[in-house]
Amino acid sequence: QVQLVESGGGSVQAGGSLRLSCVASGGAFSTNYMGWFRQAPGKEREGVASIHTSSDYTVYADSVKGRFAISRDNAENTLYLQMNTLKPEDTAAYYCAAKPLFPGLRSGASPLSPHEYTYWGQGTQVTVSS
Repeated sequence: QVQLVESGGGSVQAGGSLRLSCVASGGAFSTNYMGWFRQAPGKEREGVASIHTSSDYTVYADSVKGRFAISRDNAENTLYLQMNTLKPEDTAAYYCAAKPLFPGLRSGASPLSPHEYTYWGQGTQVTVSS
């Protein structure tokens, strides 16, 4: 059982930056796909970015490409999301999630699909004002 705790959220003006962190415990962090997701009020949870176990494969939602960067430190059991050039539409609760490497993604599934992930944090709020 993996426990995930996010931090780093807050309120910023458009164009600003935030760095989210997610500390994992209770499981083998290095053998989990990790992802960041967000959910705005009245909207479905959507994938923002995902990273493979060895950091050699990352996937981003089109809406954040070039602005957000996902990374992980397996020695520290920590996942990061560097968010730059923030926009008001980035306002949401942000969640980190983990998926054990085995079994792999279901056939045809996207690594940004929330349905692929097993463990979830409680979320951290990001608010971007114009």
